[in-house]
Amino acid sequence: MSDLVIRGGRTLSGRVTVEGNKNAALPLLAACLLTPETCELRNVPRIRDVAVMVSLLRSVGATVDGEGTPTLRITCPEITTSEPEPKLVGRLRGSVLLLGSLLARTGRASLAQPGGDFPARRTITTHVAALQALGARVIETASGHAIEAEKGLTGASIYLREASVTGTETALLGAAGASGVTEIRHAACEPHVAELCEFLAAMGVSVQGIGSPTIRLEAPSKLRGATHTLRGDYIEAASWGVVGAITGGDVEVRGAHAVDLEPITTILGDMGLPMELEEGRFAVKPGKLHCTRRITTGLWPGFPSDIVSLVTVLATQAHGRTLVHDWMYELRLFALEQLSAMRADLFLCDPHRIIVTGPTPLKGRSLDSRDIRSGMALVAAALTADGESVVQQIETVERGYAGLVERLKALGADVERTG
Repeated sequence: MSDLVIRGGRTLSGRVTVEGNKNAALPLLAACLLTPETCELRNVPRIRDVAVMVSLLRSVGATVDGEGTPTLRITCPEITTSEPEPKLVGRLRGSVLLLGSLLARTGRASLAQPGGDFPARRTITTHVAALQALGARVIETASGHAIEAEKGLTGASIYLREASVTGTETALLGAAGASGVTEIRHAACEPHVAELCEFLAAMGVSVQGIGSPTIRLEAPSKLRGATHTLRGDYIEAASWGVVGAITGGDVEVRGAHAVDLEPITTILGDMGLPMELEEGRFAVKPGKLHCTRRITTGLWPGFPSDIVSLVTVLATQAHGRTLVHDWMYELRLFALEQLSAMRADLFLCDPHRIIVTGPTPLKGRSLDSRDIRSGMALVAAALTADGESVVQQIETVERGYAGLVERLKALGADVERTG
């Protein structure tokens, strides 16, 4: 594993162009297993999580051309095994999506325990329940989950226990191989869920209610190949905007849709950040930041949990006191306790709430990147800190941010990869 040495205190400026949405790429890749015909995905992010998913597709019989480029061509004329490589499954939370596509294609799926961020705290109960509603039978094994549908899947009315993004996507993938009409209620509404619906429609599935909490779909007897260009990653775009803001820089981010960024930029505007937002362009300017009393994550179109860590770090440089409430993932805020050793004024109320008082000059130190988003937040903290910081296991952050080190250097950061 490698570390990233960051000598902070520099103002970052320049332009960044984001690639396709990471959270759309993984379910779209899983969907390619639904058809024996060739599918083409464009503007695919060149990140570690995508590379792992590509390897998982190959482990079940798919051919993937263009790996390492923004355009991938996936062909899977035959599923050679319904059990993806367990070691790869253990590296990627998104591997759970293969349950839906393999079950739809072959009537069986066997999956080891998915890994990734917070594997012990994030269950797949919603995913399994959705597949059971479609007629699947679950067999618990010592190493993971095995699911069968000997007579095939049948369309059903599914009410998801929670509006889980990957749970909704698993249900969509399973329903794409079911006979009859499926209605999914309490569905997640994130842009990447809508992208999966659009891709399934291009493959021949009749889909209604895209972008809403109720999705109705009916699959044909055979799905065809399709082509799709991924939307720009709005979480990555917001991340680079915060990096610019926290260093007092002038950073322009290209490639994300304005409507996807609005739930985030509204909060940044409340903090007094000077910025410009238009279709395909998000720019931040230097300015005096102030607190915004309370920031609470929510289901889409609420404030996304994926950006809450970065905004918490930004609050350390804002005047006043801000309460940050992430009711979804407690471990993200726990990871930010490291900021206290950087002299940030933090009070962790409980696993879901933290009070930040600023502005406080930060001091460089050794940091541990425990997941993609809090890891990027600690990189941002190190960039504004006085002195040298070492962010350990930088590969964790690179799972979601392509060309991280090169892009930081292009913006003027003093960073060096070691190990």
